[in-house]
Formats: sequence, structure tokens, C-alpha cells
Amino acid sequence: MTAEHIDVLIVGAGLSGIGAAYYVQTRCPTKSYAILEGRSTLGGTWDLFRYPGVRSDSDMYTLGYAFRPWRDAKAIADGPSILRYIRETAEAYGIDRKIRFNHRVRRAEWSSTDARWTVEVERGPDQEIARYTCNFLFMCSGYYDYAQGYTPEWPGLDRFAGRMVHPQHWPQDLDYSGKRVVVIGSGATAVTLVPAMAEQAAHVTMLQRSPTYIVARPSEDSLANWLRRRLPHGLAYGLTRWKNVLLGMLFYGIARKRPDATKQTILKGVRQHLGPDYDVDTHFSPSYNPWDQRLCLVPDADLFKSIKSGKASVVTDHIDSFSERGIRLRSGQELAADVIVTATGLSMNLMNGVQLVVDGKPVALSSTMSYKGMMYSDIPNLAQAFGYTNASWTLKCELTSRYVCRLLNYMDRHGYTQCTPRRNLSVTAEPVLNFTSGYVQRALDSLPRQGSKKPWKLYQNYVLDLLSLRLGAVNDGTMEFARNGPRVSQTVPGDRSWQA
Repeated sequence: MTAEHIDVLIVGAGLSGIGAAYYVQTRCPTKSYAILEGRSTLGGTWDLFRYPGVRSDSDMYTLGYAFRPWRDAKAIADGPSILRYIRETAEAYGIDRKIRFNHRVRRAEWSSTDARWTVEVERGPDQEIARYTCNFLFMCSGYYDYAQGYTPEWPGLDRFAGRMVHPQHWPQDLDYSGKRVVVIGSGATAVTLVPAMAEQAAHVTMLQRSPTYIVARPSEDSLANWLRRRLPHGLAYGLTRWKNVLLGMLFYGIARKRPDATKQTILKGVRQHLGPDYDVDTHFSPSYNPWDQRLCLVPDADLFKSIKSGKASVVTDHIDSFSERGIRLRSGQELAADVIVTATGLSMNLMNGVQLVVDGKPVALSSTMSYKGMMYSDIPNLAQAFGYTNASWTLKCELTSRYVCRLLNYMDRHGYTQCTPRRNLSVTAEPVLNFTSGYVQRALDSLPRQGSKKPWKLYQNYVLDLLSLRLGAVNDGTMEFARNGPRVSQTVPGDRSWQA
């Protein structure tokens, strides 16, 4: 089988993959590249998720690309608008012509002798095997399992006589008009679904085992819209982007340093929306500190408005079992339902389960350490786009893409064909994510580790990463470079990689 060779192979045509392609083609113009997309269309998450009300959980001035201003009035945008933005971006820069659809990557094998990856894919509906070779492999396929979401194994689940759906695979024929709906969960998906479904359903109940911190925010950024009317779009967008980045960092810093005060401020906001008689302590006061898990954002207080109007309600309890008519709770209460939505989370699956082999030896990501939040110890010429947990996904993904381009250009200038992060044994391993969210805790054993100090430490801080990834030296004493396989010195006299 003849393998087509491509300099940079990008896996995934979602928000991060399209962004990666833009930077490769503009900053490494001599490099050939292609995007392998397992599905039949681009957009990733924003094409896959079709549930009612699907939207961003962060503002589009930071979730959008730095190189292409977000022009819509709403900062908290709906899924179709975000998908249209991604598609228009791909078309505007000719990136859509570089996508190979229905190409699902299954295996990638690195050869130090050849200094290249051989990537095996299943292509088309018949899952025909095809192979590509590349000098650099850039994984932009997200972090969760596209095939299925997470649903706990509750007792009596098969007894329920109504319709049960998971938001990740929303059936287009589902009619919930005038029906009783129970949404199980309290995360971003649940708080989005409840007010959206409440517009047509007879009643929607959000059943949660424990509360989540929920913050209301206007869907439109009035300052951003004011700036856009008076300044060029690029300048207005840049100012708003930095304003939101800095405000987000400030809020996160205060929350971590003064968790009790932050918690009371958040709960005060909930009470203002729901009134003094609502039991906020039971339904909206988590047992953990703010940002131990990601906060949920509700635009224009839509969830609180649905609850206050009586169209929706919140029940905080544990599921005992399912019955034909609904759900029995440990308290003895029974929730009647015609439709049950299991908004119970995602299943993490880094690189979408691609099997990695380095010089004939299979590699488990759990045995590696994350380098600068984008590469992995002892895995050459591979990077992964992985966003922030406390800010917009795209912020870190764009920094990663720009750094990859710096790295490729640095290697070209010095004649290197291979770059490999090598772990210093003095660096101790720590969990790569410090979130207590269920989807993270379930996957921790399969995830790589982070280190106790840089460049292995993840700071979840945009400004620190900006300084490190855009101004720090590429040849930092940790990255090992090679020409045609043999190891070379890690010290390059007169290194000016920071200028790239």
C-alpha cells in the first residue's frame, strides 16, 4: 500500500483543528498539510451536539479565533452560530479544501530511523484501510469519546416505558411538547437544556445529586458592541478579547484565594434571581469550592427565569431506581416523566483512542508526562491541542498552534528532523487535572501526568502561557533534537528561537 506523504498532518476538523490549519499555512507556508476528519462534515463538537439550546459556555470573544473577529451581537452564542463561524472561517482561508472527510485515524507509528509517522486510517463507509506518512502529527480531535457519552448503570433502567436520550446523540424526531421531562444532571449541558425544553414541555425537572455553581451573565457584551460601532472590527475585537481574558483571570484568582467570599457572592446572585423564599442552600450551594469544578454560565438568567415562572424546577436527591412511570428517589419521592434526558457527562478519550507506537513499542499516554500542556514525554514530533479548564478552550489551542509553528520553523533552520520532550527524573508526577468533576475523576488513570515544575507544570494561566510559548526559547534544555535519527546537543549557541 502506497502511503501519501504530508509534512504536517492535523487530526480533527473542529474549532481547534481549523485554527491549527490556519497557523500552519500562514506561519509555515512551505509545509504541506492536510486535516483528517473522522466524520462527514467539519465543526467537531458544534456539529455533533444538536440538543435544544446548545450554546457556548464562554464568551465568543475568547472562544473565537484571534485572527478572525466574532461579529455577532451575542457574546454567548448558540451552537448553529458557532458552527457557521467555523465553517465560514474554513472557507475564507481555503482550509476546507484541505480536509479529508470520513478518515478515522486508528493507529500512528513513529520511526526514528525515518523521522516520520505512519498513520493508519479507516476511510469511507466501507472502512477501507489507508495510510499516510507525515513529519509532524498534530492531534486536534478533542478529549472525549465521540461514540458515546457517560450514563451510569442505575437499577431498573430498562423498566422505564418512556423515551430516554443522551444529549450527545439527540434524536431529531423527539417530540417533548406538552410532556413531563426530567433532566438528570447539573452541569453545563443540563443548565442549557432545562430552560430550552421548558419553552415547550409541560414541565421540566432538573434532578441533581449535588448542586453546581451557576452564574448568570448577559448574552450580549454591551461594551463590546459599543466598541464595534466606533472602532475597526479587529481593534474592537482585540480590546474586548483582552478585557474578557483579564477579567476571567481576576475572577478565577479571587475565587481560589477567597473561596468562601466568592461562594457567598455567587449565591447572593442566585437569591436575587430566585427570591428570598427559594431554598438556594439546598439546590445551588455546592459542597466544594468555586473552580474545584467548572462554573456553569446561564445567559440572561434563563434557567432562573424558567424556575421562577414554574415551568422548571430543581430536585436535589439520589436515584434509587427507575420505574415504568419515572424515577424513584432515595427520599421516597417519585418523579413522573414521559421523557428522561441523561445529561450525566462525557467519557474522556484523549486522541479518540488512537493507538500510538514509537519505534515498535506501544505507548500508553498514562505513562507519559505532559510537556507545556501540548506534547508528551518520549513521544517525538507530536502535539495535541488541549484547552483551558478555567477559560475558553481556544485561548490555549491557539497558543499551542503558534508554538508548533515556532517549533517547526526552528527545526528547519537548524536542520533537525526530530524533537522529543525528555523528562528530567527530578520532576515528580502529579495529576494532569485538579478538577473534581466526575468525567475527570473517571478518566484520571488513563490520562498523562503533569510535573511539579515547568515546562511540565500546567498553570492554567493564559498570560503565563503566552510568555512561555511565544517568548520562551524553543530549545529549552528539555526538548531533545535530532537530525535523521541520531541525538544532537540540546544546547545551541546563540539560540534566538524566541524571535520566531
